[in-house]
Amino acid sequence: MSHYFQTPTGPENRRTVRARFWDTDWTFTTADGVFSGGGLDLGTSVLLRESVPPSGARRLLDLGCGYGVLAVALATACPDAVVDAVDTNERALALCATNAAAHQVADRVVPALPEQVDAGLRYDEIWSNPPIRIGKAALHELLLTWLPRLVPGGVARLVVGRNLGADSLQAWLIDSGYRCERVASAKGFRVFSVTAEGAAS
Repeated sequence: MSHYFQTPTGPENRRTVRARFWDTDWTFTTADGVFSGGGLDLGTSVLLRESVPPSGARRLLDLGCGYGVLAVALATACPDAVVDAVDTNERALALCATNAAAHQVADRVVPALPEQVDAGLRYDEIWSNPPIRIGKAALHELLLTWLPRLVPGGVARLVVGRNLGADSLQAWLIDSGYRCERVASAKGFRVFSVTAEGAAS
């Protein structure tokens, strides 16, 4: 398995992929060594199909941004918002910057490694196809790092494969003090709405 959450050392082999969602045709530059470099992955496709862009958002987070599909889409749909695009794969971050520039939202998409993000920032919404394959402990740590950065009343929109532990993750989030509702289920994926109200401090 390619560890797409780590920065690769092999050749990039950049290429162009196309996708359609939100009644728009999109073109993205991808490369080897990043998540779903061959095209829009099914989970992200389900998340986009089952979600609408937030209205009035000022700060958004694409957690595990890959080559920037969610970040670019959110910045395009939310002209008043800045989108932090966070990933541990520096090649993915470079591609995200390339795609943001291509879609003329580079001034509002901020690709960054996790440690580069100001811990004091708070988000109206977090969108993520989280890296389940990093392991349960690391995934839980990731979510407990970023979910508390939601503003009061903020929401995280997560898509998780049913066969990759979506239902157990939902139970864990609830046990951790979050309200986690399944808002859609399609093609083997669950889409969760996770809200900050009642979250353990």
